[in-house]
Amino acid sequence: MEFLNGVNALTLIFTGLLVFAIAYRLYGVFMANKVLRLSNKNLTPAVEFADGQDYVATNRNVLFGHHFAAIAAAGPLVGPVLAAQFGYLPGALWILIGCVLGGGVHDMVVLFASVRHKGQSLATIASREIGAATGTIAGLAILFILILTLAGLSLACINAMHEASWSLFTVVITMPIAIIMGLIMRYRKDSVGFASILGGVLLIAGIIGGHDLMQNPQINSLFSWNIGTISIAIPLYGFLASVLPVWLLLVPRDYLSTYLKIGTILMLAVGVIFIHPTVQMPALTAFIHGGGPVIGGPVLPFIFIVIACGAISGFHAVIATGTTPKMIAKESEILFVGYGAMLVEGFVALMALIAACTLMPGDYFAINTPKEGYDAFLAAHPNLHTVDLKHYSDVIGIDLHGRTGGAVSLAVGMAHIFNKVPFMDQLTAYWYNFAIMFEAVFILTAIDAGTRVGRFFLQEMLGSAIPKFNDKNWVPGVIISSALFTFAWGYLVYTGNIGSIWPLFGISNQLLAACGLIVCTTMLIRMNRGRYALWSAIPGVFMALITIWAGYIQVTTIYLPKQQYLLASLAVIAMFLMLLVFIGAFGKWYNLLKSKAPDQIDFYGESVKELVER
Repeated sequence: MEFLNGVNALTLIFTGLLVFAIAYRLYGVFMANKVLRLSNKNLTPAVEFADGQDYVATNRNVLFGHHFAAIAAAGPLVGPVLAAQFGYLPGALWILIGCVLGGGVHDMVVLFASVRHKGQSLATIASREIGAATGTIAGLAILFILILTLAGLSLACINAMHEASWSLFTVVITMPIAIIMGLIMRYRKDSVGFASILGGVLLIAGIIGGHDLMQNPQINSLFSWNIGTISIAIPLYGFLASVLPVWLLLVPRDYLSTYLKIGTILMLAVGVIFIHPTVQMPALTAFIHGGGPVIGGPVLPFIFIVIACGAISGFHAVIATGTTPKMIAKESEILFVGYGAMLVEGFVALMALIAACTLMPGDYFAINTPKEGYDAFLAAHPNLHTVDLKHYSDVIGIDLHGRTGGAVSLAVGMAHIFNKVPFMDQLTAYWYNFAIMFEAVFILTAIDAGTRVGRFFLQEMLGSAIPKFNDKNWVPGVIISSALFTFAWGYLVYTGNIGSIWPLFGISNQLLAACGLIVCTTMLIRMNRGRYALWSAIPGVFMALITIWAGYIQVTTIYLPKQQYLLASLAVIAMFLMLLVFIGAFGKWYNLLKSKAPDQIDFYGESVKELVER
């Protein structure tokens, strides 16, 4: 493995771009034409059920921006940074392979299934394809996982933005800018280009001007919020984004933030190409067998749950069966929106891994090792002493030791790369704070879409008892379900009762990804797709097995020995609920294949018999 050490970062970038380009042109098109058989002759829910509220046929570029912004939360940034503990090679391989064969397939198949099922949730799809009991269990599991996910993402966002006035100001101004864009695109024809340019100019002006504005003490105090204030503001924003029409706030804000996300990643890629830094982290470290300061478990199977959203993510199923299928105008756009957005997220994850691995290993571990355990860690690994960390701490103005969680090490890594560009060496502090703000924007765009989807889930569940809740346009139902769901995860955020959540998030998230693939494979089998169903079945079964293995190790060797009984219980509940879904799905597979005569399903998931009766 020595020949893989000291590799140039350019090698990883060009490898990633080449793999993703070939995958989209060949594998993505194969999935679209052979496995899913997409056809623009079929009306999508956005067209047939257009209501101007949730079902809105949207320009494919705008929808791509919304979908990418919604799925690309903390996962593709934090996960690869944490996985750098094992060395750069395991993370890079899993991002490339997992994204192409797992994540892209998952997002595309789940989005296809929801479009054919009138834009319904994964739980409803499970009910129709497998059975009512399985669908109910899937709904409970998804709602449970979504609450944990949004709470965890919010806590990460709070840690990035509290007492950081410039970062908070930049995030806040995206909201009025988004509303202006939404109004322009709604009421002025052929205005996407104009709204995009205006939004981009205002965003850049806000980012640049925000730093100078924050030098005014009075303005600075308006945006210097403490943890408690932000803990209330974020759920409040999630509530508003879940009840307002998608075209007014959620979609244009996600579209706007996509400029920042993709623009920053491209800037980082250009910076790497310009300075072509050497990857300082070795291909494999001494922690691949476990016992590392960042992730306690071994590289196998933990690499598969630590890097979630950058390779394959169940949270994507929530978006792909929530807001996105209600806005897609043509079936053929499932390839561009579903598979394409996942490949872009994979590239984001690869860039985050590179940014972390260009730091000196000693600096990386000093940031990501808790202060109380750092002396013991350094005594056991004296070769991992700090090199540049004191310099960065002095320049940025904060002590970077022991700032665990991945966000700070990523920000330092990005600042380290930008700092090497000519004439940028005096802007290290600027780049660091910009990177923190950049990460916060990533997280918030998942919170708004996730909260809206959670509202859809809760409305469906309440609708089984109170039919009026099934009416998505019934304002009291929208407000009540939004308030209940927002309070559920907002309470966890405000009380701060979720800690050490990333492994739990990874377990729950990857179980949900397996669920999405397995449920949608059932639909493909019913549609008589034959051997083509294997292309979603294989990654689904693989993720189910590998995640349960990782969950067992996490619970028995980490949570229970540390007496973290709450986290252990939550992990066991998530695995148990999903195991019930898997058993129900596999039983359905057996019955369908045994009958050798799967039901014919039309493009909205109704049998021919149901269509005739209707």
